[in-house]
Amino acid sequence: MRNEISIIGVPMDLGQTRRGVDMGPSAIRYAGVIERIEGIGYTIYDEGDIEIGPAERIHNDPETNLKNLKAVAEGNEKLAGTVDRVIEEGRFPLVLGGDHSIAMGTLAGVSKHYDNLGVIWYDAHGDLNTGETSPSGNIHGMPLAASLGIGHPTLTNIGGYTPKVKPENIVIIGARSLDVGERELIKERGIKVYTMHEVDRLGMTKVMEEAITYLKGRTDGVHLSLDLDGLDPHDAPGVGTPVIGGISYRESHLAMEMLAESGIITSAEFVEVNPILDERNKTATVAVALMGSLLGEKLL
Repeated sequence: MRNEISIIGVPMDLGQTRRGVDMGPSAIRYAGVIERIEGIGYTIYDEGDIEIGPAERIHNDPETNLKNLKAVAEGNEKLAGTVDRVIEEGRFPLVLGGDHSIAMGTLAGVSKHYDNLGVIWYDAHGDLNTGETSPSGNIHGMPLAASLGIGHPTLTNIGGYTPKVKPENIVIIGARSLDVGERELIKERGIKVYTMHEVDRLGMTKVMEEAITYLKGRTDGVHLSLDLDGLDPHDAPGVGTPVIGGISYRESHLAMEMLAESGIITSAEFVEVNPILDERNKTATVAVALMGSLLGEKLL
């Protein structure tokens, strides 16, 4: 882990239709993310927030089945440029969302610096939809597919190249809500997935041991994309698409602690914090605590 960290806020709420997630970066800052990470011993550079242009809330484009395609793509292009610059300057990018569509920009900025980037997708959802398979047309359900080079060219070519990641370099953890098209894609491409069945049956320790070993042997860097709806809504209520029966607060800390010990994480993002749907900023506070564990914070 690099000693200098750049925090990048992305107030994106155009990848879905529930308002409020654009305030996620502010909520996470209010929950003390800078003070928490500085307390571990890192030097923090706050890059501020990526400017997200306004977009008229529209129904699905009948030709693409995608909402706010242009505005989402433009915001992600800006994010990709910032992440690219941060890595060039030798700092660890820590991206604060915003809805999960921002992962397209993060991965576009990160992947060009690695020959075999790995991705841990910590999420209740696979985010492997395309315009053809999505029931809603919400782009926040498509960033992993787009990063694989699957979907609309405007999304797959963010950053000027495609793909950003290979299917065999992905591990999804905590899945419990997958659409039909996503299930087919997972089987077709051989993507490694630990659903909540595996988390329950094997335990988080075994899941993380296997995931870390799997990625260590095939990648030269690993990006963590953590959607707060990967956690159970009891622990993280302030998310737009909660799914009951999720990963617990303590299991999530264990996962982050094991990733810290492994030393494989080279970039990270925490997304889908929606303070309007939250309880006294509980979800942002959880996000900050998990960031602390990921970055090596210890009780003793």
